[in-house]
Amino acid sequence: MNILENKDIKLRALEPGDIEILYKWENNEESWEVSNTKAPFSRYILKMYLENAYKDIYENKELRLVIAQKETDEPIGLIDLFDFDSHNKHAGVSIVLTEAYRGKGYGKDALSVLMDYSFNELGLHQLYSNVLEDNSVSIRLFESLGFEKVGLKKRW
Repeated sequence: MNILENKDIKLRALEPGDIEILYKWENNEESWEVSNTKAPFSRYILKMYLENAYKDIYENKELRLVIAQKETDEPIGLIDLFDFDSHNKHAGVSIVLTEAYRGKGYGKDALSVLMDYSFNELGLHQLYSNVLEDNSVSIRLFESLGFEKVGLKKRW
């Protein structure tokens, strides 16, 4: 088994064919609050982003992976490492799933696979996530895998 998969899902690199699903996810205004996005992305901007996605995490300081069903390779979400700091050995993590796949264990599977990769392959010591205080589903997901609340960003 590949290090970026389990029995149900795999985490794979972005492909040029992912542009339409990426366009849909990135332009979902419901996600903008947590992704620090304030304006829509054009297909052109996303195409340029995909053309540079080959750069490794040490150069880009981020790694964006598609969460795909293992059997069909159907994209069901995205998971990111961002703010990657190889010196201090930590990074942020974010995850988004297509609504039809939420609450079925895919998010937990994807986060677990990414954590294993982060700690065992990249040598990180800590992952963190910024979760809105009213997002109880995400809070439960992260806490179920050992994340702890460590602060509240007031008026953030």
